[in-house]
Amino acid sequence: MIYRTKFKIGEFSKLMQVTIKTLRLYEQKGLLQPDEVDENSGYRYYKLSGMQRLVAIRNLQKMGFSLSEIKEILDSESHTPSLEQLDEKIIDCEQQLNMLQGKLQFLLSTRDFRKKINDMEKEKFSIQALPSIIVASHREVLKGYQDLGAMCINIVGPEMLRLGCRCSEPGYCFTIEHNNEYSSTKLDIEYCEQVEEIGTDSAIVQFKRLDEVPMAVCMSHYGPYDRFYESYAKIYHYIEENGYKVAGMTRVSYIDGAWNQEDPEKWLSIFQVPVVID
Repeated sequence: MIYRTKFKIGEFSKLMQVTIKTLRLYEQKGLLQPDEVDENSGYRYYKLSGMQRLVAIRNLQKMGFSLSEIKEILDSESHTPSLEQLDEKIIDCEQQLNMLQGKLQFLLSTRDFRKKINDMEKEKFSIQALPSIIVASHREVLKGYQDLGAMCINIVGPEMLRLGCRCSEPGYCFTIEHNNEYSSTKLDIEYCEQVEEIGTDSAIVQFKRLDEVPMAVCMSHYGPYDRFYESYAKIYHYIEENGYKVAGMTRVSYIDGAWNQEDPEKWLSIFQVPVVID
């Protein structure tokens, strides 16, 4: 009589390097049934045939077959995948490799760009004087920064053209927020663009001369506008750490944005905070 080796589920789990939870899942899915279940204790026992079936299951999983596909294969007459099934998995694998290659290239380019930004951030703070200028100004309450571009292109730009405004070279435009507190649906913002002379006010555009700002802390912000808070935290930390005191409303000047750069991570804005020495 040949003695048939059998293992309790814990022993089987340890020898086959698979958790008991996984073995119970396989049992539930009909993939791997215990060879014996004690009626009194409920203990499950596995024999060598269970080991061989589990090896087959794990190998098929490595090939990319799902549990339902594995059950069909092991319940079939051959107990092995067909050449057609293997070809399908090879095609799937090649497609995933192509997707991963694309993802890798995107990650590499993003990392290289972030490294470039980090290098620039080390020297991104500067102290500048902002000269007295004439600006064409338009103030409006928008739903958010996403509407700023449309406002400039569809409302302010045509009106300035109608009024015959001559913009200074190089161009200089900026915004000033007038909200007393944050609002996710109302952005009280003033758009200013430097012009060569004071024109006649209209219902849309007003002209004014801005006084010189003797000293402003300036900082570059790379990224979308809904992350301005990150740069505000940095610039105000710099101001405090270096003994300055805020002395006016922050200007945000737009260098690169949606109008010339599709990737929001590459948008460039300049923060200009008027300060005095505290």
